[in-house]
Parts: sequence; C-alpha cells; structure tokens
Amino acid sequence: MKTAAGKAWKVGDNVDTDQIIPGQYLSLTDPQELASRCFEGMYPELAKGFGAGDMIVAGENFGCGSSREHAVIALKALGISCIIARSFARIFFRNCINLGLLPVECAEAVEGIEAGDEVHVDTARGQIENRTKGLIFHFKPLPPFLEEILAAGDLANYVRQGMSGVAGA
Repeated sequence: MKTAAGKAWKVGDNVDTDQIIPGQYLSLTDPQELASRCFEGMYPELAKGFGAGDMIVAGENFGCGSSREHAVIALKALGISCIIARSFARIFFRNCINLGLLPVECAEAVEGIEAGDEVHVDTARGQIENRTKGLIFHFKPLPPFLEEILAAGDLANYVRQGMSGVAGA
C-alpha cells in the first residue's frame, strides 16, 4: 500500500522517454544530473519548479518510445511521488514499478485535475483526491505483488527481502 501527495503538473499525450530525458544525456550516471535535464526541450519549467512529492498528470501513452530506464530514474530523482495518466506505455509502466515510482491509470482524474491542484493518492483505497476542487476519483488497484514491490522501494529491494529468508542466501 502506498500513498502520495503533492502538486499536479500536467503534460500532454504521447510523451515519450526521449522527451522525458533526451538521448544525449544517457551517458550520465548521477540521478540528480538526469533529473536536472528532465523535460528540457518540452516542459523546461517543470524540472525547475518541481517540488518533492509533486506529481505528473498525463494524457495517453505516457512513457512511449524507447524502453530506457533513465526516464524513470530521472523522474524519481526529480522527486516525483506518482504519475497519473490516462494510459502508459507497457514497458514504461513496468519500469516505474521496478524502480519504485507509482504509476496510476485513471482517465477521469486526468480530466478532473488541473496544473497546480493539490492531489492525494491512496493505492489501498484505489482513490485519487483532488483536494483543491474537492473531487474524488477511483482507479483499479494494482495487483498485490506490484504493491509489494512498491512497498519494498523497488524490485532490487523486494528480491533482497525475499532472499533474506532463503537458507544459504
């Protein structure tokens, strides 16, 4: 079970991983350096004004394009607590889970949240609350094993925790 709360930043449809972190920065290894380059060409104000815990609210097919993990690493280092989208590219969605960044699909929330709104997400209840407008949206909760990965922080920690209980590990 995971919760997230922060200010909403809106982006459009078909935001691809190259728009999130341009390919010219893929040689960077420091997550903070990657974060400083997030959305550099498309939404430069986002990386500059983003606060820890803030959220991205996106349209269709967020994270399409190449399957680079750098995009999720950059977003997580930026301080994003959650991405709410109408839909996600399949591999990007799984990269979010594996790296510990909460992805939530909810078309109604995308329509009912504006840039700057204060938003709270509760995965246990399958609920998104727009605290600015007093609106509540519901989404299909993640399967328990994905919730467990997020609760562990990321897939590597989840596996380590599982291995700690195995004899000889």
